[in-house]
Amino acid sequence: MLSELHNDKQFSKIISSHIISIIKHLFESNYHFGVLCRIDHVEFSPELSEEIQAEFRPLTLFFLAGYTFESAKIDDECLYFEAGFGPDNLGAQVCVPLKDIIQIIIDETPVFVNSTTKFVPEDSIEEISEEESGARESSFAALMSNPENQKLMKKKK
Repeated sequence: MLSELHNDKQFSKIISSHIISIIKHLFESNYHFGVLCRIDHVEFSPELSEEIQAEFRPLTLFFLAGYTFESAKIDDECLYFEAGFGPDNLGAQVCVPLKDIIQIIIDETPVFVNSTTKFVPEDSIEEISEEESGARESSFAALMSNPENQKLMKKKK
């Protein structure tokens, strides 16, 4: 069911509209905020060096305050802002696609969570599923190694 929602274009439009409304309100109210987003579709102009890009995690938090907040704007597709990166604070225009914003955060508290954003790239899903499966088996084995926990399990007929 959730995967259907992820692919529902009408629902995605509703979510994008909601993101735009929230961010516009934050701009108008002069509230500084952060956006947690998938970094794989974020664009930088000029392009950042590989060294700086390697510092980003798959889910990255950008906090908009000071000049970064003042430079920010939004349209129907992206949130744009200018920010400095790396030890030399190299300036770049950042374009965060609205569909890749996972959370909007104020004072370390999420005020919006995007239920349509896939948290990991498609090509990583199979790899993660295999890792999770192995972790589940290990956890179950550890749980069942305690005789008291074995009593809680129903016996198969």
